[in-house]
Amino acid sequence: MNSVVFTVINDLTYDQRMHRICTSLSHSGYDVLLIGRKLSTSVPLENKSFTQKRLNLFFTRGKGFYIEYNVRLFWYLLFKPFDVVCGIDLDTILPCYFISKWKHKICVYDAHEIFPELPEVIERPVTKTMWLHIEKFINRRIKNCYTVSNSLADNFFKNYNRKFSVIRNLPYLDASFLLKPSSNDYKYIFYQGALNDGRGLKQLIDAMPSLQIKLKIAGEGDISNKLRSHVVEKGLSAQIEFLGRKHPLDLKVITLQSYIGVNLLENKGLSYYFSLANKFFDYIEASIPVVTMRFPEYEKLNDEYEVALLIDDLETATIVNAIQRLCDDKDYYFRLQENCLRARLEWNWQKEEQKLLAFYQQLQ
Repeated sequence: MNSVVFTVINDLTYDQRMHRICTSLSHSGYDVLLIGRKLSTSVPLENKSFTQKRLNLFFTRGKGFYIEYNVRLFWYLLFKPFDVVCGIDLDTILPCYFISKWKHKICVYDAHEIFPELPEVIERPVTKTMWLHIEKFINRRIKNCYTVSNSLADNFFKNYNRKFSVIRNLPYLDASFLLKPSSNDYKYIFYQGALNDGRGLKQLIDAMPSLQIKLKIAGEGDISNKLRSHVVEKGLSAQIEFLGRKHPLDLKVITLQSYIGVNLLENKGLSYYFSLANKFFDYIEASIPVVTMRFPEYEKLNDEYEVALLIDDLETATIVNAIQRLCDDKDYYFRLQENCLRARLEWNWQKEEQKLLAFYQQLQ
C-alpha cells in the first residue's frame, strides 16, 4: 500500500491540512497524489514532496459544479493506479468509493464536517436530504474513517455505529518561534479563514465601533462582498482591513503580529457546534489569546490549557466585553499567552502526525 490519492474540492493552494497530511505520508515513503480543481483565480502550484493535480471544470458553483467535478474525478480515478484513495468530505467521496470497489482497492473517508448540518445546507430541505442520504450510504459502507474532533467522531458513532479515528488539524511547531515583545503599541484583532455565513463576522464588525483597536480579516468566501459593503456602510473602513487570501507563510507572519485571535461561530447546526477550527490552533501556535465560543471542543481544550476567553453568544455587548477585557486586563492576557506557549508544545503536527501514520499503516 505505497500509493495514496487524496481528493478535495478546492484549488489546493491554501489547504494547509492537506499539505501537512500529504507531506507527512510522502516523507514516510508513500507515493502521494493530491487532486483538486482549477479556478480562474488559481495561482501556479508550488513544488511539494507529493504530486498535485488540478481538474479543469466548466462550472464553478452550484449543482452543475458538484456533478461535473464528481464525474471528472470518477473518470480520472478510473485510469489512475493507486492502492488507497481518500475522499475528503462528502462532496468528493462518492467517486472514491465506487472506483475503489471497481478496482478492489482501499477507500478512506476523511470527514471534516457533518455536511447535512452545515449552515448553507441546513435551511435547504431538499439539499439537506440529499447530503443526508449520501452520508448514510458512505458511513454504512466505508470502514476506514477519520475526522478532526472527538465530538464529530462521537456523533458519527452515535448515528451510524461507525468508529472514526481523530486526527486534529494542528500546525507545525516552529522551533524558531520567539515570543513577540508585549510593548508593541500597534494592536489588532485578527480573523483568518473563510468568509461564510455563520462565522460571526457581521456581528464582529458591528462590535468594532465600541472598540479602540483595529481588525484585520484574511480570507474570502460566499459573503465577502456583503461584509465589505457592510464595513463601508458603517464607516469603518479605517478600522477594518480586508487582506484577501494569503499564502500560508504570509498568514503566519500576520498571525504572529496580531494581539487577539477570533473564532466566532453561530450555533447553526451540529457541524459548527462540534467543530474544531484550524484557526484556533494557528492562534495558539502564535501565542495569541483567542475569543471563541463555549462549544464542546473549545471547552475541553480550555480546561486543559486556558488559552481562550469563551463566550456564550454573539451579542454585540458580549463580543465587545470579551475583547475589551483582553485589551484592559494585562494580567489575564499574559496568563492566557503563557498558557498558549505551553499548549503549543502539545498541540502540534509533529505529535499529531503520529496518529496519521499509524492509521495508514494499519489499513486493510
